[in-house]
Amino acid sequence: MDELTTPEGFLLRAWLPSDASAVLHAFAPPEMDRQTDRPVDDMAGALAWIGDRRRERGARTGYSWAVVGEEGEPLGCVAVDAVNRIHDTGWISYWTTGTARGRGVATAGVRALARWAFGELGLYRLEVGHRTDNPASCRVAERSGFALEGVERGRLRYGQVRYDLERHARLADDDVNFD
Repeated sequence: MDELTTPEGFLLRAWLPSDASAVLHAFAPPEMDRQTDRPVDDMAGALAWIGDRRRERGARTGYSWAVVGEEGEPLGCVAVDAVNRIHDTGWISYWTTGTARGRGVATAGVRALARWAFGELGLYRLEVGHRTDNPASCRVAERSGFALEGVERGRLRYGQVRYDLERHARLADDDVNFD
């Protein structure tokens, strides 16, 4: 459970305290504010974010992975959290650094994570949701084998603005898992 690899050559591993600089850099753009429930605007915030991911993993409630490139630098994050053992479901999230966007990092990471979640965790259903005005996130979901299920109107709120969420899902017995 410590590391996963992708056919594209990326490594997925747990977040480490030594990744704090990369996390701080990743959270610098304003649009990343909505990716966390606490500020990541200094080294202490970055270390706290990493600590939260490590605690979730220890509690078996969420599993965040750094998606690492050839040079060993984190290029993004893929995670399954909101793990529900009664229904065997989980919520997938992902983000990439600005320099990693458009390079297939998120898609490769989500595919590897889904295989792991269906196998190692024994989950049956994985869900992804993204704002309807985020076509890049939609492409990641689709390219990772998640089928579109519908739109949840006004589901997200950032500040005083509400956004519609497009939901995708992938099941353990979907054909995409056997390709």
